[in-house]
Amino acid sequence: MYADDRVLVAVMNRKRDFDIAMQKRWYRIPQVKMRRGLNAEYVAFFMSRKVFGERGGSIAYFARITGLELARRRDLLPNESQRADDLYYKVQFRDLIEKDPPIENFPARSISFIRTTWDRFVSAETISDLYSVADFYVDRVYYALRG
Repeated sequence: MYADDRVLVAVMNRKRDFDIAMQKRWYRIPQVKMRRGLNAEYVAFFMSRKVFGERGGSIAYFARITGLELARRRDLLPNESQRADDLYYKVQFRDLIEKDPPIENFPARSISFIRTTWDRFVSAETISDLYSVADFYVDRVYYALRG
């Protein structure tokens, strides 16, 4: 784990998706939402409060990405016919790790995808911290050499 490792935060808003992530270790992300490519070493999950209740409303899990492939929705979720021809990234990863403490969504803000770095992710207490432009995060080389 390096400070510059990239972390992609995705929204988990279906219990079925959580079950697949826990048991089969993959998650789907619409290719249309990631036009620049996925480009991350880690994936983290913001758990929707609407679906996960008390356990939701925060970034509660993350995992190291181990594989990535492009697949049609019908191949990933054969029992769902909606958007069957849409392309998705099938993001494969190691076991989900619980983020302790979770990163809270306070003050509440709407979230779809967040791109951040590992050092911001591990030190974040709130979603806003993932966007920090503090000198330590922006000028890493200076702070590493100053040491």
